[in-house]
Parts: sequence; structure tokens; C-alpha cells
Amino acid sequence: MEGLDLTLWPPNAWRWLALALILFSIEMMTGTWDLLWISIAAAFTSAFAAFAPSGIAGWEGQLLFFAIATVILFIMGRTLFRRMREDVEEHPTLNKRMAGTLGQRGVVADDFSGGLGRVKLGDTVWSAQSTDGANLASGVPVIVEATEGTVLKVRPA
Repeated sequence: MEGLDLTLWPPNAWRWLALALILFSIEMMTGTWDLLWISIAAAFTSAFAAFAPSGIAGWEGQLLFFAIATVILFIMGRTLFRRMREDVEEHPTLNKRMAGTLGQRGVVADDFSGGLGRVKLGDTVWSAQSTDGANLASGVPVIVEATEGTVLKVRPA
């Protein structure tokens, strides 16, 4: 283990990159969006440490660059990218299969009896109930008005 250097000081490009990856990993677990900007600042500081002239890329220059980049990116993240932090409303019918059937046209698959029957909607046959309690004959076109559980409430088209 003679050639392996495990010290954290002085900082260099690889240590800044490791810090960026650690902060990014923590951000992925927490989802706060705040550590994202700090991890990006650490990644930028890694590039700065690797490519800046040696006169300004000492540890003082790296810490100053990191501090300035962190403040700028954090402020940008809180102002310019604030919409990223907002909860996004999902589509009204996403993962709500029955809601997607509203307003669709179908055909009575089995004669209704007592207001109950079966309707073919697309390639699927659903249990159905007529909205007015009428008995509908097989082949009659219908429109889905509402749903109750997995039962379609339909009316003649």
C-alpha cells in the first residue's frame, strides 16, 4: 500500500469528481434538488482543477471557484429552475383505466336483462348497466356515460 494515497488534502480533480458523484447520489435518494446544484459545482470545480493553469489551480483557487460556482448554481436552481421543484400533476386518466372509457362508443355484446348486460368496447367486453334501466338488444351502439367499479354505465348512442 505504499503508492496508494488516501488523504483528502490537498484537493485535486479526482477528489472533486468523487465529491460530485457522492452529492449526486445523495440527491437521487432525497430528491431535494438542492444537492444537485452543489454536485454540479463540484463537477465544474473538478474540471477547473484539471485544466486551469497551475498558478490559480491551487487549493485556494479550487475552494474559491467551488464557493462561487455553488452560490451561482444554487441561486439559479432556486430562481430560474424553480419549476423543476414543483409537483407535476399526472394525466387525469393515467393508471385509471375506467376513466379512459368515458365518452367512448361501444356495442352491446350480450342482451341486457334488468338493465344489466355486456358491452364490447374496442377489443374488450365489459359488464355494463344502462343508465335508464332499459334492456338493450345485442348489436345496439352505446356510449359510456360513467363507471362504477368495473361496470360501465351506458346509454344508447
